[in-house]
Amino acid sequence: QVQLVESGGGLVQAGGSLRLSCAASGRTRSAYAMGWFRQAPGKEREFVAAISGTGSSTTYADSTKGRFTISRDNAKSTVDLQMNMLKPEDTAVYYCAARPVSPLTIETHTAPSDSAKYAYWGQGTQVTVSS
Repeated sequence: QVQLVESGGGLVQAGGSLRLSCAASGRTRSAYAMGWFRQAPGKEREFVAAISGTGSSTTYADSTKGRFTISRDNAKSTVDLQMNMLKPEDTAVYYCAARPVSPLTIETHTAPSDSAKYAYWGQGTQVTVSS
């Protein structure tokens, strides 16, 4: 079991920046791919960014590529999402997710965008971008 807690959400003006952080606890010695997803009111949850267990691979949604950067610190069991040039359409609840992967396999280098592949989820943090 892994517990995930997000932080860093808030209200920001369009064009501004926010940095979200996700802290993992529990069985953090296991390898996990980590992802960020978001859900706006009345919309389905969508993929934002992911990073592989080793940190060697990253994946971004087209809507966030070039503006958002995902990173991880395995020593601290944290994964961050740096969000720049924020737009009102980025307003949503942002969720951190973890996908267990088998160590010493190709899975440790994958960063999937499919939410169904993630087993653990945080409670979410609200990001609101005003125009």
